[in-house]
Amino acid sequence: MDYGRAIRIVRTAHGLTKAQLARELSIGASHLSLIERGKRSPSVDVLEEISRVLRIPPHLLTLLASETGDLDDPKNAEQVAELARSLVRVLVAAGEQPALPLARSRKRNFKKSA
Repeated sequence: MDYGRAIRIVRTAHGLTKAQLARELSIGASHLSLIERGKRSPSVDVLEEISRVLRIPPHLLTLLASETGDLDDPKNAEQVAELARSLVRVLVAAGEQPALPLARSRKRNFKKSA
């Protein structure tokens, strides 16, 4: 698994620098840089924090971090990579959109028959 690559992909898709992302995290820019270069492995807590800050599901980070050897059928590696890239584009675009207002649920008053 190459979580550094996955983080770099999502970070750059959001148009953030390492320093900008690190300001939102409990780790510094130098530690983030080491993770992205594969010199350090992120902890589960850091991965969850990065997922929260970048508004991306942790499962997608894992998908983006997967390498050919991690897949059961390496012949599908390019399809998996394309799916992951597509999901990142959708999630980044969704994050740029204002939230849709949700209709308030209306309680129905049902009268009991006597």
